[in-house]
Amino acid sequence: MTAKQVDVLLVGAGAMSSTLGMLLKQLDPSLKMAMVERLDQVAQESTDALNNAGTGHAAYCELNYTPQLDDSSIDTTKALNINSAFELSLQFWSYLVEEGSLPSPSNFINPAPHCSFVWGEENVAFLRKRYETLSQHHLFRDMEYSEDPDKITEWMPLVMQNRQPGEKVAATRVAYGSDVNFGELSRSLVKNLTQQEGFELLLNHSVANLKQNPGGTWDVTLKDTGAGETSKINARFVFIGAGGAALTLLQKSGIKEAHGYGGFPVSGQWLICNNPEIIEKHNAKVYGKPPLGAPPMSVPHLDTRIINGKKALLFGPFAGFTTKFLKKGSFLDLPLSIKPNNLRPLMSVGMSNMDLTRYLISESRQSHKSRVAALRNYFPEAKEEDWQLSIAGQRVQIIKKNEKGGGKLEFGTEVIVSEDQSLAALLGASPGASTAVQAMLNVIERAFPKLLASEDGQRMIKAMIPSYGQKLAEDAELLQDVRKRTLKTLQLQKEAQAEAAEGVA
Repeated sequence: MTAKQVDVLLVGAGAMSSTLGMLLKQLDPSLKMAMVERLDQVAQESTDALNNAGTGHAAYCELNYTPQLDDSSIDTTKALNINSAFELSLQFWSYLVEEGSLPSPSNFINPAPHCSFVWGEENVAFLRKRYETLSQHHLFRDMEYSEDPDKITEWMPLVMQNRQPGEKVAATRVAYGSDVNFGELSRSLVKNLTQQEGFELLLNHSVANLKQNPGGTWDVTLKDTGAGETSKINARFVFIGAGGAALTLLQKSGIKEAHGYGGFPVSGQWLICNNPEIIEKHNAKVYGKPPLGAPPMSVPHLDTRIINGKKALLFGPFAGFTTKFLKKGSFLDLPLSIKPNNLRPLMSVGMSNMDLTRYLISESRQSHKSRVAALRNYFPEAKEEDWQLSIAGQRVQIIKKNEKGGGKLEFGTEVIVSEDQSLAALLGASPGASTAVQAMLNVIERAFPKLLASEDGQRMIKAMIPSYGQKLAEDAELLQDVRKRTLKTLQLQKEAQAEAAEGVA
């Protein structure tokens, strides 16, 4: 069997692979690439809008990114990092829109103020402290705070409608928050890539095996999921961006860097509103505090989305437990991922997270009535008949060895690159797609350092991402410049968005 030769093989057709492919093609158009996807369409798993990847995580409203420490102070480290990373994504998308490589911004990103909402004295005190801490930093300078019911009603009328009189509430808002449809974004990126010379998209193809040759290249065996035929691709570099399946494929590669890694799958479900009148009354992403014992990706929110060009309203996600690594995966995914080199970390995490497992199982068994009861914390007048259940996507959280040889559960994303720089993979979930540009720049820096070392490479990367190589969290003037451009280019300056943008001009 003659193997097809490529410089880069992208496994998976979601946000990560499409972003890496576009970045690499911009830096070196001569690269020969192939993208393989086991489904018959692009971005149908973790990246699809209803599979959780439907918001621009910028840490404006996600309270789990700013934990309160034992001394009552607010740890802003993760929030600053995530916000800076999202700004990189906004810069790259702005460049692609300006260059005509992406369609009109409204096809994939739309204004949706990012809000936090809490009730009760203790939670109000926390949100006030969070606001006071974050708003001192230039990244969050435009955040608004209120405990005034009338002001909060302006921001989120459904949330305040017929709420108990005298109830202690508080909210924050960043007016130029956004809703990002990463499914549409990825499909647009891949469409552009397929129009470039030296790029091939192979749908209905799964990776059956990976084997490294003595010379360092990879022989990748593909199976046509429709015809059942096999073929081979020989690649100088392989990127595994296959969502939950990335762990399994990374294990197949046999690289030493994969040893000790395991996965903890978490499923999700949404309540989706089917009443157009209610949908039109809400225009924001309103996040609250997670229930006790909930994993970080299960922070409840009343979420405005634009899906297939139409406004939608979701609440959730409700977490659940499954042994699948993908929504369209197998119940054998988890047991088959258990290997001698990750058994101890998996057992350690399993023993120390029994409460989390029980919580996930109980969540998955909730009735429609109990889910709507949870929704009423954010929309007091919610009626059961106005909402229906929808299955969200799978998330596989990272399990890795700790310093003592046991295991620890990581709620985040991690890029793994082989020592010889010939293979990379992305594991983990939230904030995921929102920070895809930063994650894929990490891959390029580690696996393609020569591309960035040249004068042409530096010129191009600065054209795509003007702040590249500088820290937005440390440079208020630079942030003002890039944010002014991205808000305008991506058309996020509408009504309140325009007013907020003037504050950073």
